[in-house]
Amino acid sequence: MSQPKLRAAIYARYSSDLQRDASVEDQIRSCTEYAKAQGLEVVATYSDRAISGASLMRSGMQALLRDARSGAFDVLVSEALDRLSRNQADIAHIYQEFCFNGLPIETLSEGLISEIHIGLKGTMNALQLKDIAMKTHRGLKGRALEGKSAGGKAYGYRMKPQLTSSGEVIRGEREIQPEEADVVRRIFANYARGLSPKKIAEALNKERVPAPSGRHWGASTIHGNRQRGTGILNNELYIGRQVWNRLRYVKDPQTGKRISRLNPESEWTITEVPELRIIDPELWEAVRSRQGALKTKGTSTPVWDRRRPKTLFSGLMACGCCGGGFAKISKDSFGCSPARNKGTAVCSNKRTIKQADLEARVLDALANHLMDPDAVQVFCEEYTAERNRLKAAAAGNRKEKEQALARAKRDHQKLVDAIIAGIPADQVKDRMIELDARRQLLERELEHTPAPDTVVFHPSMAEAYRERVSRLIRTLGSAEGMEEAKEALRALVERIVLTPAPEGTGLDLTLEGDLAGLLQLAAGAEGANTKKAPDDRSEAFDISEEIVLVAGAGFEPATFRL
Repeated sequence: MSQPKLRAAIYARYSSDLQRDASVEDQIRSCTEYAKAQGLEVVATYSDRAISGASLMRSGMQALLRDARSGAFDVLVSEALDRLSRNQADIAHIYQEFCFNGLPIETLSEGLISEIHIGLKGTMNALQLKDIAMKTHRGLKGRALEGKSAGGKAYGYRMKPQLTSSGEVIRGEREIQPEEADVVRRIFANYARGLSPKKIAEALNKERVPAPSGRHWGASTIHGNRQRGTGILNNELYIGRQVWNRLRYVKDPQTGKRISRLNPESEWTITEVPELRIIDPELWEAVRSRQGALKTKGTSTPVWDRRRPKTLFSGLMACGCCGGGFAKISKDSFGCSPARNKGTAVCSNKRTIKQADLEARVLDALANHLMDPDAVQVFCEEYTAERNRLKAAAAGNRKEKEQALARAKRDHQKLVDAIIAGIPADQVKDRMIELDARRQLLERELEHTPAPDTVVFHPSMAEAYRERVSRLIRTLGSAEGMEEAKEALRALVERIVLTPAPEGTGLDLTLEGDLAGLLQLAAGAEGANTKKAPDDRSEAFDISEEIVLVAGAGFEPATFRL
């Protein structure tokens, strides 16, 4: 009886520097041929196109890591280690994930990946990535010194491709785009006359003037940040002066996202390009003068760069008309930001709500409505069914691994018997080492795959939830533990949608509760910094680790209209 084939997954990626979409298909074809030659069955392919290997924030890579945890395949095949990542820390993280899940990684270039490959190749890839960045930066600086574009296209200009005598394309040349240049002059003139960025944006949106982003004008698009040189009013290219390398970008190791940092002025590259001037020096100075006058009294921070203190539900409110955010418009009121910053052409919802009214209505809903007994019963039935389905799948996966372990032991014993019978040991040595490694790997994996049990929710779940929410609300009134209570309550809210009421001048509120957060609190998992009551029954239904997984498996958030 033939043994079932190992299931293989293929990952392919090409970075933006290669600029060849067919590269992914080439990699998948080569990896497929390799898998078939190794007797593997390809069951899944993952790819990322035109994405740098310096970050793990790629849809294909994230799907690969997620499916690796669920046991969707037995081995990963890729063209080379640098296709998975060029970042040394990221490639080590990927390898650790696959080791934890008992999954080997094989590449066409390096073969079966081990710790040695991770150390040596990871270092080489990281150095190569740094070398590419240095050469790119050097090349861009050369273009900047020549007055050419060194990245990005400013509003008011368009690229002007030119050819050399040999027919090669000269890149980086720009010219003024007349229609956009007129808009830039209008913005500068209106601002110098006293109009606010918000009013200017509102007028442009009303006239359907295309914005730099292709969507709508906003006040921040116009005023930007003076120190960083962002925004229409701060772009020195409009007076014929190109400033390059004002900002540098670094990757946050926790989020994988790039953030900007201001470089010292000594590192800026400033080049005069008078042929690209759109704004007269006199108008530019008038704008700068008004910007200086609008700085906050007693501080160097402009009005638009001030940050108000965070309120209990700030960042969670959304307009029911346009989908934009609700923000503070006065000391104690919230309103739709797009309606006020971009004008009625974007949103006409000008109704407001008092902060005290909003918080009282939301807290009442959290305490008394989002986890009523009927809703809890539905949640528990759906959650229990999904959780038990996943437990059953895990049981099947464990059974397969137990069978594979038994086969590995049997095959190893057969080779031992063959040596005893007189077959030379050197003929079966490699196979014995392979089977022994397979045995150890499966045994380690089974240690981390406990036998499944059935999930049953505690019948007092709704009462426990209400008691804990009431306790958190009471904590808001005391100095000790107030911040922790705020964070715990915010974690229960997915979104608060504010829509104009059909009758009257008020707003209807639709509260969407985060199902994972609600179930965690109901199950007693309030967070590491929250003290539990002595009579807490959380041990009877301790499912905090699995809740997020199941709540994300197609469940809608709990919703209540206030």
